[in-house]
Amino acid sequence: MPDATPSQTIGPFFAVMLPLGSNELVSPSMPGAIELAGAVFDGAGDPVTDALIEIWQADRNGLYSDGDATDAAALANPPGFRGWGRCPTDDLGRFRFVTVIPGPVPGFDERPQAPHVAVSVFARGLLRRLYTRIYFPGESRANALDPILTGIDDPAVRQTLIAVEEGQRRFRFDIHLRGEKETAFFAF
Repeated sequence: MPDATPSQTIGPFFAVMLPLGSNELVSPSMPGAIELAGAVFDGAGDPVTDALIEIWQADRNGLYSDGDATDAAALANPPGFRGWGRCPTDDLGRFRFVTVIPGPVPGFDERPQAPHVAVSVFARGLLRRLYTRIYFPGESRANALDPILTGIDDPAVRQTLIAVEEGQRRFRFDIHLRGEKETAFFAF
């Protein structure tokens, strides 16, 4: 009888992918730029020091761009705006992005979605990435009508998707992979 396959996963090999992204979707000096920062924690509350966070989002006008400067979305983007970024966590589990608050975008049923940033989390022990969203506290009316947020019955779970404003143009969003404070994740 063959030996059992070890339960360990290999990797992560995120350093190979890091040159393919940036944590600055806009210049920090651009008017309207915000800092979106946080940390990733495991079920015991310890920082995850080797995670990789990817974000993607619309621009301030709620438009996505495929990078083709001739399309309308690209022309509406702030100068130098890239709607996608990547950041590894540091030795305290922290990550940081510089971006803009996106505009509302239409949902699959054409109802407007509140301004949000889509997030993927890659980390050791995960065979698949985790998906979540970041919503903004200053968008309470739009958040109350968002079809994704309103689809979550438990207000405490919904709250795990709302960033915390920590000062002018600075927002904090911690990601808890498991445990009491677990962030809401979505299945795709």
